[in-house]
Amino acid sequence: MSLTTESFQLIIKERLEASLVQVEDMSGGCGQAFAVIIVSPLFQGKNKLMRHRLVNNALKEEIAGIHAFTQKGFTPEEWTAQGGSL
Repeated sequence: MSLTTESFQLIIKERLEASLVQVEDMSGGCGQAFAVIIVSPLFQGKNKLMRHRLVNNALKEEIAGIHAFTQKGFTPEEWTAQGGSL
C-alpha cells in the first residue's frame, strides 16, 4: 500500500484524535519518507519518548511500509503557545 500525504494525514488524525496534522512527503512524492507534526490532547502529561511510542504504536503498519518517518508531537496548549493555530 502506497501512502499519500492525504491518506496518512487522515489515518493519524483518526487514530490519535489529533486536532492538527501536518504531513510532508520528504521523498519527492513517492511516499517513502514522511515528516509529520501532530497536535493531540492524547500527548497531555507524556514526555517526548512516551509520545513517540504512542505514535509508533498507532501507526505501526504504515511506518513498517516506508523508509523514513520523523515526528513532532505537541499538545494543543504547547502548539498555540508556540504561535501555531488550530
